[in-house]
Amino acid sequence: MLPRNYPCDFLTARGFKNSMRVTLGLTIFFFTAVLLRAETSVEIDLQEQRAYLLQNGRPVMVSPISSGRYGHLTKTGSFTVVEKERNHYSSMYGKIVDANGNTVVADADADMQVPRGGKFIPAPMRYFMRFDGADGMHAGYLPGYPASHGCVRMPEQLAIAFFEAVQVGTPVTVIGRTPVNRYYSGQSQPGYPRGPRFGPFTGQGYRPPPPPPGVWWR
Repeated sequence: MLPRNYPCDFLTARGFKNSMRVTLGLTIFFFTAVLLRAETSVEIDLQEQRAYLLQNGRPVMVSPISSGRYGHLTKTGSFTVVEKERNHYSSMYGKIVDANGNTVVADADADMQVPRGGKFIPAPMRYFMRFDGADGMHAGYLPGYPASHGCVRMPEQLAIAFFEAVQVGTPVTVIGRTPVNRYYSGQSQPGYPRGPRFGPFTGQGYRPPPPPPGVWWR
């Protein structure tokens, strides 16, 4: 305890307090900047049929996926998100219905012939995150194997979570080889093949649900 007659320089004390405030403010600003600069990225593993949302290289979310099937394999490589669209429709794939609304071709290309009175209906691709040409991540049906035309389908709730987390410019890395099954012949697929980075997924196992009524964009 200082004696009562101890000389006190109030200007010095006030300056010290101001310096502490500035230091504290700069510290808070620094840590906020670090948090804001935490790099978000996506890694898609074709072999595992999973997509990982990463923060500074660490997985914070994982989603089962259905990638491109034989003849429409999802490309491997390094990409970035170039477009986000909440309510996107394919310009290439969908279904063809007749004049009565009955499905004539369930898995149709946009350039297929349409019967008189019928029409081509584009496939919905909600929460679309384009990263390579026409291909992107989006909500869709997962049958339990690679089944798309090159896009990466996710369950809708997880597609929403990924959609909200990424921005245009977010890095997307696609690795691995599309698994061999009766829908894929196992031909060579170049680029980025390697083992799983993050070990086995320990969350609740995913079982593909039966397609809801009316689902045709498989």
